[in-house]
This record gives sequence, C-alpha cells and structure tokens, in this order.
Amino acid sequence: MKALTQYDIDIYGLKEKQYVFDFESKNEFFEELEQELIESGHFKTHLKLDKSATMLMLTFHIVGKVELVCDRSLEVFEEPLDIQERLILKFGDHNEQLSDEIELIRQDTVRINVASYIFEYIALALPMKKLHPRFRTDEEELEDEEEVDGILVYQTPEEETPEEPEEKDPRWAALKKLKGN
Repeated sequence: MKALTQYDIDIYGLKEKQYVFDFESKNEFFEELEQELIESGHFKTHLKLDKSATMLMLTFHIVGKVELVCDRSLEVFEEPLDIQERLILKFGDHNEQLSDEIELIRQDTVRINVASYIFEYIALALPMKKLHPRFRTDEEELEDEEEVDGILVYQTPEEETPEEPEEKDPRWAALKKLKGN
C-alpha cells in the first residue's frame, strides 16, 4: 500500500477553486492493487479537481500503455490508451455510489485516494478481445460492423436463400392475379 499513498489527496483544507495533480503509474501501481487483469504498464494521469461547497468534480486524463497477452497467439504486446473520464463526488451523510459518474462521500472526509479510480478507468478502456496489432486488420475484414444508436452491431454476410418454386396449383395463380389489381 506504500506505493498507493502518492495518490492520496487531502481535501479537508482545500479552498473552493480548481487544483491540478499529476501522477505517474508504473508496474508497482498494478502490483499494489492485488489484481490479475494487468501486470505491467506505464501511465501518466493529469487530474483536475474542482472543489465547491457541495461537491468535488474530478476530471481524469490518462495516457500510457499497458502490456497485454494476445488471446490468439499468446504473445505479449503493448496497448496504447488515451482515456478521459469525469467523476463527481458529492458531499453527504454516508458513502454510496449513485452511478458510474457520481458518488456520495461523507461530509467529514479528510482525504481521498484516486488510485482505484485510475485503475478502474484503465481496466474499462482495455479491449474485450485482446488481439496483437498484426491480427487486427484480419479480424476487421472478417466482420462488418455498424453503429446503431451508439451500439456496435456486427453483421455477417447474408446467405442467399433459394427461391421457392412456383406453386402449380391454379387457385394460387388466380389469387395472384387478384393481388395485382
């Protein structure tokens, strides 16, 4: 936990204005968090903290790279990431996460630690399918993706369905003539 103390921000004595903090995260950061998703990486985080009487608004800009293992070839590769996120910490009488972007913190909170937020944003920015960059062009050619209402929809090539043979029953032919009128 020693490496994570550098992510502590004493908010008790801060005046109501904007503050800027810069953090650098290396392999020790990921080791200290006791997680297995990311083993190594290097990030720089630029954090703007706007303090008001009722809340803290944190704006994160995280730039760096993380080492991942390719799902297809098991080769290690570096994945570059450039992340911008916003978090609002509202003062209240208890701690509670209201949504992905809004949390309640106790009014008497003296210090916040932003390490878990930084890791969460990095983890959420990782691709679901961890493919080495040399495989990505092959994968994109196989799938045709389209964005519909902010959701990626993957379309596969449609198979041609054989046309049904014409019915030989004369009653159907008579009905088709009526349909045309």
